[in-house]
Amino acid sequence: MKTATPLTGALLYLNGVTVSFEGFKALNDLSLVVEEGELRTIIGPNGAGKTTMMDVVTGKTRPDSGEVFFRGTADLSRLDEAEIANLGIGRKFQRPTVFENLTVFENLELALADSRGTWRTLLAHSTSDRRDRIAAALARIGLSEQTGQPAGALSHGQKQWLEIGMLLIHDRTLLLLDEPVAGMTDRETEETAELILDLAKDRTIVVVEHDMAFVRSLGARVTVLHEGAVLAEGSIDHVQNHQRVIEVYLGR
Repeated sequence: MKTATPLTGALLYLNGVTVSFEGFKALNDLSLVVEEGELRTIIGPNGAGKTTMMDVVTGKTRPDSGEVFFRGTADLSRLDEAEIANLGIGRKFQRPTVFENLTVFENLELALADSRGTWRTLLAHSTSDRRDRIAAALARIGLSEQTGQPAGALSHGQKQWLEIGMLLIHDRTLLLLDEPVAGMTDRETEETAELILDLAKDRTIVVVEHDMAFVRSLGARVTVLHEGAVLAEGSIDHVQNHQRVIEVYLGR
């Protein structure tokens, strides 16, 4: 296994990470640096390693080799999913996983109770502090008017925003968002870009996405993965004009 001195100032540092599944290298000596407060977008063809990368960062998958440093000290490759979540790392999967029979408020209340490590808070009356935290999350994700609606009655986009709100309740400092605009209308996509840009003002966000127009709207640094490694990195204009990126991804 490679041993490296963690990069000073980097919030997230993957160093030489390799993951193999039955001989197939999903990640191949991947190294990646995400700075504190950065908004980063990650693109690449299917099978490039995007999901596996997030699985490694969140502890779902243990790498064969390499290290994953968070805040320069914690090696995430040695921690389990709960320990990593407690460090302030949250992930939103492509398909929203809200509780559709509960109201929007109750979904956030449930997430808040879980963030405190106890279910007993659900049995108690809402305190002013808890109500204020939920109200702040609702306002930030644009669902204040839907607070009493069942989550199942929300549009697809609104469910995605609710799930992001459930991460905000946990006060995650690093958000990993997996294809957040998949299946959204054009208007929802625009509103999601606005939401992510707002959230990026006070936390670090990594967005995995295929929608290139959406990636461009975020205006962030882009990392292109291919065959488990970084193929190119830079502005959206840089990667869209990169010959190898065109050949393996954009030209398809």
